[in-house]
Amino acid sequence: MTFPLRALLVDDERLARAELRELLAPHAQVTVVGEADGVASALAQIEALRPSLLFLDVQMPGEGGFELLSRLPECPFDVIFVTAHDAHALRAFEVNALDYLLKPVHPERLARTLARLTVREQGRPAPAPGPVRQKLVEGDMLFLENGAKSRFVRVDQLVCLCGAGDYAEVVTADGLRTLSPRPLKEWELRLPARTFARIHRSALVNLTFVERVDRGLGGSGDVFLRGVPEPLPLSRSHAAVLRERFG
Repeated sequence: MTFPLRALLVDDERLARAELRELLAPHAQVTVVGEADGVASALAQIEALRPSLLFLDVQMPGEGGFELLSRLPECPFDVIFVTAHDAHALRAFEVNALDYLLKPVHPERLARTLARLTVREQGRPAPAPGPVRQKLVEGDMLFLENGAKSRFVRVDQLVCLCGAGDYAEVVTADGLRTLSPRPLKEWELRLPARTFARIHRSALVNLTFVERVDRGLGGSGDVFLRGVPEPLPLSRSHAAVLRERFG
């Protein structure tokens, strides 16, 4: 594959295509060669333009992104799904999509995806794995394993994480709880610091879900989170973080 990558944007919403064009503009390794607002026009554009990269919406009037891929005898390009729905993430990776981005697309998330694609196409070795995985941003998707109920969840839908020995219990906005085999410290290093804060040695919270903080005489207290019935403890040593954010 040669650079710049020839990208086709497939989305029934004109504004969504325009926003994606704007996000791609700073990335010299990608050139947008065309747009399509549905499966029929996408097939015609693919035939005429021969793109090497497809940004593809999942749900469109009539046939959607998966139907488009099923109508192609072969897929000589990379596919990046861009959608407002997270329910199809697992299926996207089953059809070998390069990535699955949720609207609104976070610029850092897009940049990371394109960087990974560039490294692969230039034949450079991937960075050696370290003890801590790559830093996450709010729009990233996480795969939470929980037996038959394993699922994809957006980072910004994590409400809080509570330490449980070498594990962490992850509470999501839909009220479900998942026991993660990763310790709380690793989660703290990976999650975006502008959104998540440690409030206690055993608790890490998404600050956007904080409803109120009740302070005690010694500086400790309780943190009440939207959708979580019981408050989490706030230690005196971590109270300064919340004072800086909430005054």
